[in-house]
Amino acid sequence: MTRPLADKVAMLRGAFVAQVTDRLADAERLLRLLDGGLADDRPVSELKRLLHNLKGSSGTFGLADLQAAAQAAEEQLARLLPGRVAGDGRLAGEMAAPLAAMERLVASLSNDPKPTSFQVSAGPAMGMGPAKDRAGRGKRVYLCDDDPVLAEQLQQQIACFGYEVLVFESPAALREALPAGLPDALIMDAVFAEGVDAGFELVEELRRAGLSVPTLFISCRDDFEARLQAVQAGGLAYFAKPVRALDLVERLDELTSDVQPEPYRVLVVDDEPEVAAYHALILEAAGMLVQAVTEPVRVLQVLRDFRADLVLMDLYMPNCSGRDLAQVIRQIPDFVSLPIVYLSIETDEGKQSSALRLGADGFLSKPIEPDQLVSTVCLRAERMRVLRSLMVRDSLTGLLNHTATAQFLDNTVATARRRNSSVCFAMIDIDHFKQVNDTYGHPVGDQVLCALASVLRQQLRGSDVVGRYGGEEFAVVLSDVSLDQAMRILEELRVYFGDLLFLADDREFSVTFSCGVAAFPAYDRPETLCRAADSALYEAKSAGRNRILAAR
Repeated sequence: MTRPLADKVAMLRGAFVAQVTDRLADAERLLRLLDGGLADDRPVSELKRLLHNLKGSSGTFGLADLQAAAQAAEEQLARLLPGRVAGDGRLAGEMAAPLAAMERLVASLSNDPKPTSFQVSAGPAMGMGPAKDRAGRGKRVYLCDDDPVLAEQLQQQIACFGYEVLVFESPAALREALPAGLPDALIMDAVFAEGVDAGFELVEELRRAGLSVPTLFISCRDDFEARLQAVQAGGLAYFAKPVRALDLVERLDELTSDVQPEPYRVLVVDDEPEVAAYHALILEAAGMLVQAVTEPVRVLQVLRDFRADLVLMDLYMPNCSGRDLAQVIRQIPDFVSLPIVYLSIETDEGKQSSALRLGADGFLSKPIEPDQLVSTVCLRAERMRVLRSLMVRDSLTGLLNHTATAQFLDNTVATARRRNSSVCFAMIDIDHFKQVNDTYGHPVGDQVLCALASVLRQQLRGSDVVGRYGGEEFAVVLSDVSLDQAMRILEELRVYFGDLLFLADDREFSVTFSCGVAAFPAYDRPETLCRAADSALYEAKSAGRNRILAAR
């Protein structure tokens, strides 16, 4: 554990210990109210919650003795309450011993500066997600296949997506090239003249020599044994021939992407500030983005602004319990599928099940080991990312769909208005796309669509957003750029895409696109930006296509 994190944990632990005395004083006050004959049940509920939270928070900070003392006090209260006679004045006296034991422990802890001892592993706190930006550009791929016609076709098709592809016709030829440098990925046939397992054997040989390369196997074999051999040799994908270049490129993009996916975003809700901050520190140390909230009334607004992948919530909070808050969150359509995980000292399985039936997705018991907390949050947050991706992304290109792109434009314009910054919106349309489909077939047309999607992802900045608006039409949202800057960026894209060569039925062809661009604040609303960019696109196509025009 890094020193800064240890220091922060020690400070939170110290702040918690410093507050325990005040909490015990509150417990004594509540006991006196009950001994005075108060008919209201609220002091009973508050006293139970106080002791319960002291037990859970003590465990969170590794204070085992204080946790045991709080549990003893909680159990003593549970034994006394059923037979209590209101106003008999006995409750405070019978609870004095366990509370005094806690006070003595607090006094000793106040003089003990040792921080909680734990380790946070460098866990996979970055979302896997669908992000494949800048995957192919400049990456070298070795393709080893003894079918020269197939190899040449795959080489040309994969090269359309920005990859440099070198072809080898035998494992021996590939072996000779490897000492000069490893590729970013290897596409390996399984069957060669040397044997039906020659491809597997070569990759296994590389792995044993410590020269592991991300490998995709292609083969005429489609049996279980071949697929098992591919896995055991270290292959990351297996494609039976005939192979679709689009499928290969999709997997290559995933394996060679340089862009780190966005960290998971977690909202921590706990009425105890030190406990909320502690769990936030654990998750932040694992690379996540965390927002901590101690007042349930703020949760809905924070969720709208923060875009959480998961809510980690305490079960027992005053005025609004975790059960109640989960049901409030589920009332909002946008948050119906948002994972909610309770983090509580509650160990009663019946109460856990009851809480889960009211809208939550999981239950973790305090105290929890940091690594277990991180792995559980990662697992559920990743599942949320995948589901969200299926809902907002185009199935063919992996880009945002029309609805998600429009929503992002709305949000970007609202942010730019607050910050007094600029936004450019571009509409792109592939020229004569119907002719491509009619001449070469829809699978080739799909390849052209995916090629443009790949070019847009590779060439644009990570902060820019690309969507498929429908058919052969794409949309790009560029933040913090002027209209002139956007025009230059899009012009480079137009030239790059026009230089790509596509292969169909032994014929090569190229494709161009037209584009219209509009800028905020010249057009001050998302809908006017869209109309202006669409009008500029129409003018570009009317003027001869293969050009960029700005709405001015």
